[in-house]
Amino acid sequence: MSLQQEIDAFVSEAASRLPPDLLSRLGQSIDDVRNSGIVERALSVGDFAPAFSLPNAHGRPVTLAGLLQRGPIIISFYRGIWCPYCNLELRAYQRILLEIRAAGGDLIAISPQTPDHSFSTAEKNALAFEVLSDHGNRVASDFGIAYATPEVVKQVTAMFGANIAAINGAEDGRLPISATYVVDTNRRIVLANIDPDFRARLEPEEALVALRRIDLSAPPSEKPVSRAQT
Repeated sequence: MSLQQEIDAFVSEAASRLPPDLLSRLGQSIDDVRNSGIVERALSVGDFAPAFSLPNAHGRPVTLAGLLQRGPIIISFYRGIWCPYCNLELRAYQRILLEIRAAGGDLIAISPQTPDHSFSTAEKNALAFEVLSDHGNRVASDFGIAYATPEVVKQVTAMFGANIAAINGAEDGRLPISATYVVDTNRRIVLANIDPDFRARLEPEEALVALRRIDLSAPPSEKPVSRAQT
């Protein structure tokens, strides 16, 4: 079963537990984010990923530069442990992690939640890749994918006992769009999947294909600068 098939099955089941008016408001919130122009402003193919250092699930710093010294990277931005679609996606990536590493690359997942909640995410989903904490959505903002959390999303998560601000340890009121990037060793973005609909995700195998196409023998480029840094 593909990731999207898993998500579609969950959507059908979840729809039976939510009032129709709430489902309608969720759909409208997705349209509002899409119409905001955030996708067009986000970093995309050909741009350079901004340098960053973020704590992992154990609080230790992980840098993009250090990761890229070992090979290209798949970056998955996800909303948090409270998001069932994100957990399905993370588990789907875990299933092909050995293939990703066999292709010379690696994978990281980034969310705004605290390292403690990143640790819980890794433990809950049996993840063997780095799960990083982007406090205040600083890195997500550099990629251009941070947006104001719709009130209806806060309402739905609260119904299921999740307080996003407490999980993130921040009151900035923002989340990252669930986005996937593939970045080569020169920090150039070779694949960007940015969709305001949190129920639509790139199949992990497509990210793997993009990673395999990267020429690992290419020389380093000079002074990469991302749009977010100009």
